[in-house]
Amino acid sequence: MSAALIAAVEQDQLKSNLPVLHVGDTVDVHVRIIEGSKERIQVFNGVIIKMQGKGLTATVTVRRIVANEGVERTLPLHSPKIAKIEVKRRGDTRRAKLYYLRDRVGKKRRLRDKRRGLDALTKQEVAATEQQQAAEAAAASASEEKPGDE
Repeated sequence: MSAALIAAVEQDQLKSNLPVLHVGDTVDVHVRIIEGSKERIQVFNGVIIKMQGKGLTATVTVRRIVANEGVERTLPLHSPKIAKIEVKRRGDTRRAKLYYLRDRVGKKRRLRDKRRGLDALTKQEVAATEQQQAAEAAAASASEEKPGDE
């Protein structure tokens, strides 16, 4: 198979509604769980300690503490099992991998919070929000142009 064909197939499967994620962010990951014929959404919240891969193979490892036991899940970002990802807090860190959090206990486990406001937003986040607003405006104008039943 040619590389162009593979890239085209992968492009169709990429999610476009993902927020900008960074290592150290506290996130809520809404995971679809299928039990028999029923499907439900379970929220897994924690700190992103590792991001790896790119494109369709991009994954994040999220760590949380449950009953004084550390639980880590590695989640593929573009999987259909991931319903939604919400960023709750931006963590300020100087590392790409936060494996040192595994050894920390109590309040030392917390990361500093990045400053809020436009100055703290990265160029990538600003571009993503502008692009999302433009898409919403285009969708709104397209719905106004269509003649409705009056």
